[in-house]
Order: sequence, then structure tokens, then C-alpha cells
Amino acid sequence: MIRLKKITTLVVLVLISFVCVQAQDVNALIAKVKFNIDKVNDYEATARMITNVSFLKVPDADVKVYFKKPNQLKIKNEKGISFVPKGAVSINLNNILSGGKYTAIDAGTDKIGNTTVRIVKLLPEDDNADVVLSTVYIDEAALVIRRAKTTTRANGSYQLEMNYGKYSAFGLPDKIVFTFDTKDYKLPKGVTFDFDDGTQNNRSAADKAKSKNGKAEITFSSYVVNKGVAEDVFK
Repeated sequence: MIRLKKITTLVVLVLISFVCVQAQDVNALIAKVKFNIDKVNDYEATARMITNVSFLKVPDADVKVYFKKPNQLKIKNEKGISFVPKGAVSINLNNILSGGKYTAIDAGTDKIGNTTVRIVKLLPEDDNADVVLSTVYIDEAALVIRRAKTTTRANGSYQLEMNYGKYSAFGLPDKIVFTFDTKDYKLPKGVTFDFDDGTQNNRSAADKAKSKNGKAEITFSSYVVNKGVAEDVFK
């Protein structure tokens, strides 16, 4: 009986040790990814934006994207308004990993295309934080986030899908795809768009938005990194 208790205790200690090693491994991986992202203090990027929302007519647009630490992000379309969910803009990779105020949980591996990714769930330590849960899919070889799924209190749920190229050393993607639930999106005050009624009779935008997914794709042609971005840009 005493021997059985010793064996049971040993098994428990081994399991605890295994869990601790996994946690340390995941935190070390996140630290490496964050190191790449932290290289970028600011950037100005030229991009093409394509928006697909079933009940709105939004033209494709050439845009400028501006970023400045810690969390300033602006998308400008000089010829009109770029439709981007507020939450998707504010929830950038820098915000997701900044501060380290979360508990990281190893959720195994998966594949995105031909790339094996490590799945890590991030639970904020602040119970009142707007972000409820973030799940990141990390390419361990390139040390970049290929996908991020985030659930918030105020702006619904979003998914970011990233493709990388020559700026991957900075953790900057060549293409970002935002996917969001349109029922959680509210048009900015004073902004109107042409509504596409299709064959339906005078349904409200709110009705059309129910259970619909919206998508915004931004394909970057160039970045200017760490050359300074004026504060006026974000006003």
C-alpha cells in the first residue's frame, strides 16, 4: 500500500513537471515571436484593399496603412472610406502579444496549407479586458503568426490570416485577411454606404447582417519600417 502511494505520488510529480515544461516551452516560443514583432517601432505601407460584405457595396481601394507603437493603426483611402471593422484594426498582433499579461496554454499542432503550426491559447489575466480569448497559430520555423482568432466583449469575434514574404523577419505580412461576423459590426457615426438589396424586399441592414461573414483583404506592396510616423496621421 505504501509502495502504491509512492508510485502514485511519483506519477503526479512527473505529470506536473511535464505540464510545467510545456508551459515554459510555449512561453519561450511566444517570446521569440514577440521579439520579431518588437523590432517594428512604426511603419508606413502601401497596399490594395478588397472588402467583401454581402449587404454593402464597397469598392476596391488603394490604401496607406500606418502603424506606431504601442497600438496606433490607421488605414487611409484618399479617394473614399475604407470599410474595416474597428475591432479588427485595433486587435493587431502587437496588441495580442504586448505586455505578457496572459496565461498561455499549449493546444497542440495543426496545419495551415503545408505548414505545421503550433496552437497556443492566450487567456488575459485581467477579467475586465476587452479581449476574452485569443488563439494563435504559430509557424515555429519562421517564428511568425499565421492565424489569430480573437473573441472580444465589445466588437465580436475576428480572425486574421497572414501570408508572409520578404518582411517576415519583422513579423510583417505580405497579405492579411480579416474575417468577422457582420452582426457584431456597427457603422461609424456619420458614415453611410450603398446597401445592396438584391432580390429581398426592404430588409434592414441589421437583418441582412445576421449570421453573415464579412471579409477584408489587404495585400501589401511595400513597407517603410522604422522611419518615423507623425502623430497627425492618426487623428
